[in-house]
Amino acid sequence: MMEYDELDDELGQGVATGGDGEGGDGTLYEHFRVEVDRGQAPVRVDRFLAEKLQHSSRNRIQKAAEAGFIHVGGRPVKSNYKVRPGEVVTLMLDRPRYDTTIEPEDIPLDIVYEDADLMVVNKPAGLVVHPGCGNFSGTLVNAVAWHLRGLDSYDPNDPEVGLVHRIDKDTSGLLVVAKTPEAKTALGAQFYNKTTHRSYNALVWGNMAADSGTVEGNIARDPRDRLRMAVFPPGSEVGKAAVTHWRVIERFGYVTLIECILETGRTHQIRAHMKHIGHPLFGDERYGGTEILRGERTGSYRQFVLNGFRLCPRQALHARTLGFVHPRTGRQMDFSSDLPDDLRQLIERWRRYMNANKDITNID
Repeated sequence: MMEYDELDDELGQGVATGGDGEGGDGTLYEHFRVEVDRGQAPVRVDRFLAEKLQHSSRNRIQKAAEAGFIHVGGRPVKSNYKVRPGEVVTLMLDRPRYDTTIEPEDIPLDIVYEDADLMVVNKPAGLVVHPGCGNFSGTLVNAVAWHLRGLDSYDPNDPEVGLVHRIDKDTSGLLVVAKTPEAKTALGAQFYNKTTHRSYNALVWGNMAADSGTVEGNIARDPRDRLRMAVFPPGSEVGKAAVTHWRVIERFGYVTLIECILETGRTHQIRAHMKHIGHPLFGDERYGGTEILRGERTGSYRQFVLNGFRLCPRQALHARTLGFVHPRTGRQMDFSSDLPDDLRQLIERWRRYMNANKDITNID
């Protein structure tokens, strides 16, 4: 099935061009199909799809319905139509779907470990993991497809092999790739059962009040910004449960280097949880980390921070360690990755700043 991100991208273009674009022949092509759950209470189709298409606004979906793109049971419906259990909702656009076939591309890979069942790669910041939402090539899975192009048993378009988990485009660090269906099933079960070990290094704004702690809070799409996640009370009906443990590695007065250990693996989990407790990641534009949130009101300090943003132009987050049980041998496998140059140099700049300004050690 097409990724929701890809679908949202196409929906936006479809609404912009209209259903009867100049030169069109009136033919509509199915881009998305979903059956309403048996336990679903009657709900407007625009609201129903807004929950499914995470990057699309309800207004965009309403415009799609007005253009005749939203169908239920094979017929176009208005945005106020109430879907019911068992009904099939489809998105029909006036052009064929993007070809999202994954093609091998000769992109450098930093391979930490490889055997017949799996490989562990160290992803650089800036590399998209999987095609979607405007990135239909040049991704990590295209690079893996190239590396494994001589392996007849590996089909990059087969969902039963490939990436077992993901990290954000601008997060660097370790990922595991399954070469066989058996390996992906076994590794996927470990992630689901929370028996893997993953830790991240993050540079966050502010001086953490304690040396360690735990953030618990459900994570769901922020209703005010659908490209961002928000945190809701644990046990609430909104979002999915998420738990992040953290501990301080080093303090730099106005920022803190921490280690984060995940119990769960939700979208933007560390970024959203740190924002929630008042410590956004340094350089994290989506969550407010590109503002100067702590420090002095001097021109020299402002320039120091801006230079830091330029040195590490992304959220200061690195997937440092990864541990799991090998799906074939049953042996515990543990891997670690050094900090990339941008993050290492950023931390060193803050360390030098602290050494020159020791009086700010205990500032909140």
